Parts: sequence; structure tokens; C-alpha cells
Amino acid sequence: MNRYIVLQQLGDGTYGSVALAQRRDTGEKVAIKRMKRKYYSWDEAMNLREVKSLKKLNHANIVKLREVIRENDTLYFVFEYMRGNLYQLIRDTDAPFPESVLRNILYQVLQGLAHMHRHGFFHRDLKPENLLCAGPELVKIADLGLARELRSRPPYTEYVSTRWYRAPEVLLRDPRYGAPIDLWALGCIMAELYTRRPLLPGHSEIDQLHKMCTLLGPPPRDRWPEGYALADALRLRLPTGGAPVPLARAVPGASPPALVLLAVLLRYPPRERPTAAQALRFPYFAVGASLVVPAPVANSRKSSCTRVEVENVPPNGLSRLNKVSSEKSHHDQFADILGSVLAPLQYPSEGESAQGGAPAAAGGAARVYLGASRYVAGARIDTSLFRSVPMPVHTLHEASAAVASGVGAGSLAAASRVDWASKYLR
Repeated sequence: MNRYIVLQQLGDGTYGSVALAQRRDTGEKVAIKRMKRKYYSWDEAMNLREVKSLKKLNHANIVKLREVIRENDTLYFVFEYMRGNLYQLIRDTDAPFPESVLRNILYQVLQGLAHMHRHGFFHRDLKPENLLCAGPELVKIADLGLARELRSRPPYTEYVSTRWYRAPEVLLRDPRYGAPIDLWALGCIMAELYTRRPLLPGHSEIDQLHKMCTLLGPPPRDRWPEGYALADALRLRLPTGGAPVPLARAVPGASPPALVLLAVLLRYPPRERPTAAQALRFPYFAVGASLVVPAPVANSRKSSCTRVEVENVPPNGLSRLNKVSSEKSHHDQFADILGSVLAPLQYPSEGESAQGGAPAAAGGAARVYLGASRYVAGARIDTSLFRSVPMPVHTLHEASAAVASGVGAGSLAAASRVDWASKYLR
């Protein structure tokens, strides 16, 4: 630790304290997390979930662990330093951010989540305090102390994540939850970015479920019988009637594509939520650059047109999924939103772009763009490549008629929050 000069304390928590420090040789600022528990061997320290996950996850939108130091049986984590978190950014802003800025923030978080899920981990405690940022231009996922491996065997811990961002299956004590709980939390964060207040500020687990059912309507029994079985086991009675509040009313200022993405992130059945990789292909992010599709690389081990998203599938279902996908063509359950069924990629001939030459089929054009585009803030795309699709009423939770009854101002009002520390802490 003599290589660092401690500049100031950033915060103190149950399991550790965080200080801002500076390297003596390079002058680089870092955040040093000092664990309060003693560690008497390197094996014990390296088996921590936070260390195991951060060693495997190297991505621009996941905070970097610079080094691990054990000195006099005290463990220190040296992280790259980020000057704030997303909650502080929301709190300190006088006016709402433009949607282009919010889109960029959400895109970065989804990129980090997709990388995390693809490498076999899910976060379990996603919230604004755990999204570190250097302004809205750079956002990184942090605090992986509760991260678990997808391949690890359930049952998992019942109490995970902060209550306001807790998925319904976790509230109902489902021991076999998985990566979809991160997508639910992201949906709550997305709404909070637009409104600058928590979407579901429950005071207890029961109140959290009540606010959830008041805003989104009762869970569909035919599509999520497991939820009702979990509620029966806890001797809870979920509401069976009542209309949902239109998301356009709960999240004013959000565009129709934003409401579509928000609606699918907040679906009750975990299997009906998109994976992080699927969410990145939604029209909300379709403001990318050139639509030129690269030709397939020779001797490539993987083909982008045959890859199947499996983040939401439990480990014991992977073999069954592979068997089914080999027998029939893959149908994207979000085809009604994306505007097409996933079709095989049609690569243009040499020198021909996706915008020129013969017009592509309606389904193939969307597949080509959504599979190959890169997000560039502020750019626009040629929307003629997409088939015009009416916005699904069931997805937006609203019809053209006015809602007869809704949530009062008190239900959607922000509860008082506690300004936590920089949230490297656990």
C-alpha cells in the first residue's frame, strides 16, 4: 500500500470503507476499498465472488479492478476511479436529460450487462447507486459483491437487490431466478432516468408488490402460473382485477420506442423479458450508422446468423434448447416489436450496401440492420428499411380511450431517499 497516497475518505459501509487515493509513480487516481473482515490466505481472498467475477469481466462498461492487495491480513481492492454514480447525476441535474443522452446511458448499461451475462454472471443488485459515471458520457457497472454465476446451482439467496428495483419473482421468494432480474432492475432505472423519481418506491415487500400491481396491473395467471404458485406458498393473494396505468402517463416524456422497451423489461414472467443482447436490438436504439453488412469471415467458428440467445434459459434447459433450435427455425418472441421474424442474413454482393441495390425483404432488412448496426449518438437511419408496424396495445398498456381510474399522485410520488456513498461499498 505504500505505492498509494490516500487523499480522502469516500464512504464507509458494513463490509468495507472506500478512499480516494493516488499512485505515487504515475499520479493516477484510484478508489481503494478496504475490507473490514480479515483474510488469512490468498485462496480465501481470491475466492470472493467480486474478485472471481471482475477477473473474468473485462469491458468498457464494467468497472475495472486494478489489483488486489493483502497486507497484514487486510484485503484491499484497487479500482479505477469514477467521480460519481447515476443517482447523484439524476439528483444534481436541474432539468431532465434529453432522450438522446438517456439512450446513450442505457445503451452503455446494456452493453455491460450483455457482456456479463454472456460470460456467465448476473449482477443481482443493479440500481443507480451501483452505476458509476463520469458525467452522462461514460457509465460503468460496479459493486459486483452479489454477482452469481449463471451455471451455479440454485436455490439462490432470497434477499438480493434493493427493494425498489427487485423483480417480482425475487419478491415472491423464487429460489430459481436468473439473469432476467437484471433486466427488470434496468427497466426501473430507465423509468427513473425519465421521471427523476423512483418508479416503484415500496416501503416493504408487500407494499412493493402492491405498487407493482397498481401500476402494471395484476400478473397474467395464464402466462405466469408460477408467480401465483409462489404467492400461494407465501399465503399471499395477488390481485386479479384492475387495469394497468398507461406507461405514457407514468413515464411522461418517453417516446413510443422507449415505452415499448420499458414495457417488455417490466413483464412479469421472467422468460418474456428480453435478454440484454435482444434489448440492444430494439428500435429505441436504432439510430446507428452505416447499414453495410460485412461478408462472412472464412473459417469462422461462430456465425452471427445462427447464434441463439440463451441468457434467460436455466442451465438444465440448455440441451433442450439446442435440440429444439436445431429442429426448427428460431422465432423471435419480440417480432411484433422489431417488425419481423428473425430470418437468415442476406449478405449484399461485393460493393453493394444494404441501402443500395435491390430492396431487401421486409423481414430480412430489419434482421440485417439490427444484427450488424453500431450505436452512434445523434445519427439517423433510413427508416424505409423497416416494415411499418402498429404499436402493440398490449405492450404499451394503453388504448386510445382515457383511463377511467389510475394511480394517484401519492402512489407515484418519490419517497425520500438516502444519499449513500460512492457505492464501491458492500
